[in-house]
Amino acid sequence: MQRVDAVLAERISQAIASVIEAQTRSLLPSMREELEFAVRTSVYEAMADELTQIAEQSNPRENGASGE
Repeated sequence: MQRVDAVLAERISQAIASVIEAQTRSLLPSMREELEFAVRTSVYEAMADELTQIAEQSNPRENGASGE
């Protein structure tokens, strides 16, 4: 009986691993797409912030500074 339990446990483990691998492979394209979107959005926002800061530093009077 122990032999049957061991064989069954191994077969179940292999079946589950196979299903998980297949599901993971099917998710990869959408995961890549979502990650690319997140990185691209983050870079765009960071660049916009940097450009805004540069513009404010080079034109302080035009951006609301009093100019003491």
